[in-house]
Amino acid sequence: MAAGVPRDAGAAARLAVSTVIFALSPDDERSRPNLRLPLVRRLREPDLDRWALPGGWLPHDEGLDQAAGRTLRETTGLTPKYLEQLYTFGAVDRSPGERVVSVVYWALVQSADVERAVADENVHWFDEDELPELAFDHRQIIDYALWRLRTKLEYSRIAHALLGETFTIAELRAVHEVVLRKRLDPANFRRTVEASGTLVDTGERRAGTRHRPPALYRFAPEPQMTAVLPTRGPAS
Repeated sequence: MAAGVPRDAGAAARLAVSTVIFALSPDDERSRPNLRLPLVRRLREPDLDRWALPGGWLPHDEGLDQAAGRTLRETTGLTPKYLEQLYTFGAVDRSPGERVVSVVYWALVQSADVERAVADENVHWFDEDELPELAFDHRQIIDYALWRLRTKLEYSRIAHALLGETFTIAELRAVHEVVLRKRLDPANFRRTVEASGTLVDTGERRAGTRHRPPALYRFAPEPQMTAVLPTRGPAS
């Protein structure tokens, strides 16, 4: 708790909803995508003028998912297709003066969405490597969201939320390289994803390339789990 700031031990904790949004955007200097996220400038104390995650208080008559979507639309103009609850942050001293518990969501949007998003003096997209000094514990929250994204990318199909429905294998590899922060051998990556059985060749090709147009893929439908009921043995 901040020094010199009294806290009412009998006051109820306030509940807030925040969202970490990730998108791939082209880097003008290197012509390669990088991972970026929007932050909003705080217009009141505490932490006046510091950057923070989009969010707000949870009204008594609104669900968590609805509040997360609403605050995103109000602050950034975005309506992500992928929005998932990340974690609940509730350390006693995370906000000075009062107890605040934040239910944090994370979202993935495409580069085209970033171009249409709100961006002004109070809403700005930052590279993950160039984050400013953040309000409260929001840097810790972003670090946790990055860890979750990198972990989930290894075993799920969430890359499509950054790419769109169809993509080339090179574009898919670029997502993995940016998120995992390491170079991947193109031939090995192609062999791995082709052998995984998760991709479907659409039969179409990416137009407008300088060389032979690359094939476009999409993710195969998720296999449906069928419950197997135990058979009843013969009556005795």
